Amino acid sequence: MSFIHRVKFMTAIVVALVLLLGAGSLLAQAPPSKADTAAVVNANSQFAFDLYRNLNADKENKGKNIFVSPYSISTALAMTYVGSHGKTQKQMAATLHFSLPMDKLESGFSGLLGETKATPAKHYRLEVANALWGQKNYHFDPNFTGAISKYFDGGFNTVDFISPGAREESRSKINQWVEDKTSGKIQDLIHREDISGDTRLILTNAIYFKGDWAAKFRKEQTKNEPFHIAPSKTVPVPMMRQMGDFPFMENGELQMIELPYAEDELSMVIILPAGDVEAFGAGLTLAKLKELRGSLNRREVEVYLPRFKFDTRYSLSNALAAMGMPEAFEENVADFSGMTGKFELYISAVIHQAMIEVNEEGSEAAAATAVIMTPGKSIRQEPPVFRADRPFIFLILHKPTDSILFMGRLSSPQAAEGGTTGK
Repeated sequence: MSFIHRVKFMTAIVVALVLLLGAGSLLAQAPPSKADTAAVVNANSQFAFDLYRNLNADKENKGKNIFVSPYSISTALAMTYVGSHGKTQKQMAATLHFSLPMDKLESGFSGLLGETKATPAKHYRLEVANALWGQKNYHFDPNFTGAISKYFDGGFNTVDFISPGAREESRSKINQWVEDKTSGKIQDLIHREDISGDTRLILTNAIYFKGDWAAKFRKEQTKNEPFHIAPSKTVPVPMMRQMGDFPFMENGELQMIELPYAEDELSMVIILPAGDVEAFGAGLTLAKLKELRGSLNRREVEVYLPRFKFDTRYSLSNALAAMGMPEAFEENVADFSGMTGKFELYISAVIHQAMIEVNEEGSEAAAATAVIMTPGKSIRQEPPVFRADRPFIFLILHKPTDSILFMGRLSSPQAAEGGTTGK
């Protein structure tokens, strides 16, 4: 089968914890249930919008592209949460919107990870991987490492962070794992300055997605058109175009469209505000998204979407502390005693790196998937135009679970074509 457009999404996150008490064993496994998985999805989605609003409000991100995988970040922090206790655990639960008891939360994540991994028979790739990287000869509670292996499919790897030479070798080993799990798209995730001789444990999550539009754009219809970065500033962008039937809605505040991928199990939701995208993003919530998606109706739409590509890298420690879990980052205060049986670990860094590319490859079979069914004998109305020629917000959804896998904002496609890196 030939494909015209290939859309690639991938991200990786690493949480580095420097050991600095406690005890307690992890609860036993509970059987996976749809209710537990649904609760985890809801928690992750609530966290996704909290994080987006935080990044949107950051002055350093003004006018810049944003792209993260809240799914990846939630998963990595959930593994960390498994080893937490006391006030640290309560703060993390509030920030991550975790309401289930530990055994059901672990079961819910296990169920979600199983549902979101694509089988070889799918016409898209969606891969999720977790791993622990612990200092050799350092004691980690087998209840903790066992729970990560059992519920998160995260294997434990022994490395050496103490001596400089071995530390660099360990960093390279972890970065290579991330690169392998993201088909080479996320490279050099952990920088030299991110770890030290005090590092004792790193938890990693990597997620990779590659899919084809269910209704493909025709490459020959892509033309350079203006993109309005600001009222007084435009840049030329390669604008893709097609006419097709899509879930669509519009009101005085915005337009929204949902573009499905092959097999209709994943989709890109694009929100095009009529006004300032950053002002709109400040009030965007999960409830708002559900309300808007509930208003979508399938109809013929003329779609204009820019081709774009960019990558981002964030240090999220300050953001997460501000969102409600400061104790996790405080030396001699954080309680991750479930990891080691001692009161000594705290989170020293949360690093998130992601990239997205939307482009065209080839032109075969485009016409067949772009066929428009003409209404019968009724009077034909001109289809609405969805023209993404100004900043917009987009999400990648896993429809069977309703999980938000990726979320971002395209503010500067000119910078995107050049592959700019975020802070």
